[in-house]
Amino acid sequence: MSRRRQIYEGKAKILYEGPEPGTLIQYFKDDATAFNAQKKGIISGKGVLNNRISEHVFQLLGTMGIPTHFIRRLNMREQLIRQVEIVPIEVVVRNVVAGSLAKRLGIEEGMPLPRTIIEYYYKNDELGDPMVTEEHVAAFGWASQDELHDMQDLAIRINDFLSGLFAGVGIKLVDFKLEFGRLWEGDYSRIILADEISPDGCRLWDMSTGEKLDKDRFRRDMGGEVEAYQEVARRLGLLPDGVDSTVLDLDSARKARDGK
Repeated sequence: MSRRRQIYEGKAKILYEGPEPGTLIQYFKDDATAFNAQKKGIISGKGVLNNRISEHVFQLLGTMGIPTHFIRRLNMREQLIRQVEIVPIEVVVRNVVAGSLAKRLGIEEGMPLPRTIIEYYYKNDELGDPMVTEEHVAAFGWASQDELHDMQDLAIRINDFLSGLFAGVGIKLVDFKLEFGRLWEGDYSRIILADEISPDGCRLWDMSTGEKLDKDRFRRDMGGEVEAYQEVARRLGLLPDGVDSTVLDLDSARKARDGK
């Protein structure tokens, strides 16, 4: 990493220049933040787990025809990705009442929504990522109508696929955050999925017990953050039983388990 020029550092990841034009290296940190970085901490091994989980999800989405920035995983904490121009809008997909939605409307967490809700938030840490409408997005030129429609369509497709993926391993996909970027090809750009999909940006509840398997454990001082992230990885078949991701490379652990 020291040989690469740093392009950007966010709350959970660092971006470095890539080996080829149009590429970047995305590094996953163990840093954890909540409430627009008012609360900060470290979840040891989180970066390793999020790197692997996000790789797995993005690969599966790619096979479903969802365009993404992901190219390949490089090591425990790094991915090679396509360089995109990030649209300054966070797209939040909600299937169950939880988090800020419950607080805003005074509704108890856990109520299934009669239909999936898509919300938009303006990416601005200083303003606390305020919720905005489609009209705001269009009026301020953050995305065109065509781009917004593409993001909506992709969000619904991603939600349908991920809901089934997680349900298959006994996890309820409550809600999640998506980010999209413009991939420029000459004078033309198209919208593709960017950032990551991991327990950092998803609410994931055990379908039988309701146990939280995501960053809410950090937000709410519940403890057991590492164990929750590891449980998600194990259920997805990414972390062998008995292996601690905070210590071992996941690929090396799998090979050791299999005697290779």
